[in-house]
Amino acid sequence: MVRCEDMLNSKNFSALTIAALSLTLVASASAAPPTVVKVGPLPGTPAKYNKVFVTKYGSPSAKKVLVLIPGTSGGAGNFSIIGPELARKVPSLQVWAIDRREQALEDLTMMKQAAAGKATAQQLLDYYLPGAKQEFKAHDAKDFQFMEHWGMQMQLDDARVVIKQAAKGGRTVILGGHSLGASMAAAYAAWDFNGKPGYKDIAGIVAIDGGLGAGPDESDTTEKAEGELAKLKVSASNPDGPWANLLGLSGFAWATGPFAEIGAVGARQTPKGRSVLQGYALLPANLKAPFPTTSEGALGYGFDYKTSPASLALIQVRSGELAASGDPRGWNNSGITPVQNIARGFAGDRYGTNGVDWYYPRRLNVDTDGASTMEKENPAAKVLGLRVWHIKDVNIPYYAFQTSLSGSRNGVVNGATNFAARSKVPKGGLVIVDRKNTTSHLDPLLAAPATNDFLKTVIPFLKAKIKTR
Repeated sequence: MVRCEDMLNSKNFSALTIAALSLTLVASASAAPPTVVKVGPLPGTPAKYNKVFVTKYGSPSAKKVLVLIPGTSGGAGNFSIIGPELARKVPSLQVWAIDRREQALEDLTMMKQAAAGKATAQQLLDYYLPGAKQEFKAHDAKDFQFMEHWGMQMQLDDARVVIKQAAKGGRTVILGGHSLGASMAAAYAAWDFNGKPGYKDIAGIVAIDGGLGAGPDESDTTEKAEGELAKLKVSASNPDGPWANLLGLSGFAWATGPFAEIGAVGARQTPKGRSVLQGYALLPANLKAPFPTTSEGALGYGFDYKTSPASLALIQVRSGELAASGDPRGWNNSGITPVQNIARGFAGDRYGTNGVDWYYPRRLNVDTDGASTMEKENPAAKVLGLRVWHIKDVNIPYYAFQTSLSGSRNGVVNGATNFAARSKVPKGGLVIVDRKNTTSHLDPLLAAPATNDFLKTVIPFLKAKIKTR
């Protein structure tokens, strides 16, 4: 299994060419407002949260729909670049990007203003982040203890509602995702929905740097599963309770979202101006360059794998480096992902669709770790209520893309290989692309098309391996 928590071609392209291609793509990436999809109830969850959000790219008359699930702390905005590109390059394909229930918790008032050009990055900082002017009121985790139940069962049941809508009119549905979202796609195929296996709903799996099937590990015990569930409880020593805290700022789990969005908005609005975040006292020190940077420079420094802290491997790309001089110092695009694409993926749009899940439920990771064996008798699966029982019957094509995040253990490659060996993935239907030496975790989503090996390899898969039903 791919661990959630630890989870080049065309080198002659100049940085200018890459940036130009990137900006051309961004200009065509606008989507309609997200579709609100009603989903079923959950224990203790107020009815107002029984909904998910779907951003759609491409023609509604398409005969095939690729449904994509974001990863740990990710949002539908992560697919705002590859979504329209896939819809454009694959005949009769529409792409649906899911935002989970918890996106409804986010206060996007000022973010939407910024997307409409009516608020600056400085105004966002003043509104959202702790300081003299803060107006934003964050939720208290103790009021959302019910989110300890927002795990794999929730994600897959909600995804099934979306998939059923996508399949209307006889359309063919492919299920995919990034990181943890890829694990959810693999789990869906083998999941037992009251006696019906999930793979019968879909025509293929697209696993982007994630998945299941690598076999048992230390997470697969009753004691481990029970211990992980206990950690979801709010306490004095665990003020974030059921929420993931990517930046490690205790009591401020939600802050990951505003930090990323403010940095991205600044890079889009004033790319060559001085970064407003760099001077903010509470920005973690490991995200600050040792000298003044532009808005683009600060964003690139925080996300590029050479300077981003190891603890944030989940957000890393291969973008470039800070300029050798300047006051403030700018950013040089020398990698496969232009800094402009990082900004596009995280700044959000006028509808509030963004790339970071502010109140991400850690139960999703607990369940994904406990699903590693994909077996009914797994002790952890029994404790967690996981129904990943039908892997031996899965008979649909499987695409997997591996980056450096799991490359040291070959997690994605091994997981996909074992998944296919234990199932009935058709001969020639397994496509594995290993780019652990040339891509980081977010590059498949954000790299420019000319340098994006994910796009170059998944497009042929979607064209040749997925047959319209």
